[in-house]
Amino acid sequence: MKEDYRTLYAAHVAEMQRRWEKSLAAEKYDAAVVHSGTPMYSFQDDYEYAFRPNPNFLAWLPLTHHPDSVLMIVPGEKPKLVFYQPDDYWYLPPSDPEPWWGDEFSIEVVRSTEEWRQRVPGGKVAAIGDSPALADVYGQRRVNPSALSHRLHIWRTRKTPYEVACIQESARLAAVAHTEAERAFRDGETEYGIHIRYLSACEHTDTELPYNNIVAHNTHGAVLHYQARERVLPDVVRSFLIDGGCTVNAYASDITRTYAKEAGEFADLIDAMESVERDLVGQVRAGVDYRELFLDSHLQISRVLEDAGVIKVSAEDAVESGLSLVFYPHGLGHFLGLQTHDVAGLVDNDGAPIPRPDGYPALRLTRVLEEGNVLTIEPGLYFIDSLLDKWREYNDASAVDWKRVEDFRPYGGIRIEDNVLVQKDGCDDLTRRAFAELD
Repeated sequence: MKEDYRTLYAAHVAEMQRRWEKSLAAEKYDAAVVHSGTPMYSFQDDYEYAFRPNPNFLAWLPLTHHPDSVLMIVPGEKPKLVFYQPDDYWYLPPSDPEPWWGDEFSIEVVRSTEEWRQRVPGGKVAAIGDSPALADVYGQRRVNPSALSHRLHIWRTRKTPYEVACIQESARLAAVAHTEAERAFRDGETEYGIHIRYLSACEHTDTELPYNNIVAHNTHGAVLHYQARERVLPDVVRSFLIDGGCTVNAYASDITRTYAKEAGEFADLIDAMESVERDLVGQVRAGVDYRELFLDSHLQISRVLEDAGVIKVSAEDAVESGLSLVFYPHGLGHFLGLQTHDVAGLVDNDGAPIPRPDGYPALRLTRVLEEGNVLTIEPGLYFIDSLLDKWREYNDASAVDWKRVEDFRPYGGIRIEDNVLVQKDGCDDLTRRAFAELD
């Protein structure tokens, strides 16, 4: 796969040039200056926070550890990169540009963070990024102009073949790491131990992950963004939920799997949720309203709860009353790319907000799907104490079989998540393909 994305890169840059030229012309800009970002330090210390470059810079260049470089886009000209490579003995400076990406740019190496200021194009320039230096040069009003930013975000929802290849390679690495994580769970490792084996398998550091891995035993799986990693095992290990991804050239994968320690009713519940997830993935294609897919996921999960005897009302009544939200309080998924929760998920192509369905504030994606979108499908089912207690106190408690809830509560919850590429007549499940290639 590594050679695949390299051979696709020149076409990607040409497409980026076309998209940006069209966007700049529409908003009457003569050029754009894109800053990679500036490192941040902790208060009263020289500790440097993990650097994450401006995603608009990364959309052009695979430079994930390169602060204070600047890209200049002038319509009709080869894009120019002012490549910051300090003469430094405190830290390892960036290596020289590689031909596979460097040949697509006019590159000037500089030793100072100030030198790009003398090379900026003239005319009406849009400044893109979060570095204070941009506002110093152009004034705050010309930094990240909203209309231009919206156009660029909409383009980013339609992935080029190069971007898809990067995400696919990221999914392959994550599949390797997920496989090792399951093995570590079966071996009896702690949450911390599983996480370390995950990192080793994909050869990532924590800061290179697209987000903090969720590595959860038992009831920790009911904490949606569980952030701790216990160093000791619970007295009884019942279940394991892992939500982890990888990055390739800053493009993310985002994959979740849930496992039962032993066969039984919770394992059966995982199988039922697996069927729901695969059915939802099978519905993905260009032209589908993601909101309708999300509402269908609530109905299907309510049927799982009904079949398991957890709820004592029909699936339709559970959705209508809001009971389904007690067990499934998050959205179905989100766009995926340079950011784990990628841009433009809640607006149409003209920038107008697309509302979420009433009563579902957590949904991150409301668009009609288009070819080239990459997104997640991640239905979940959880036994969350606070939500269950509120329902029992303020709503129809008789709609729930509380004995069945107590049976499942110690297992936490279930989430299954794949990353899919939207196509005209269906989708390519990048996650399942990655796991299949390992087999």
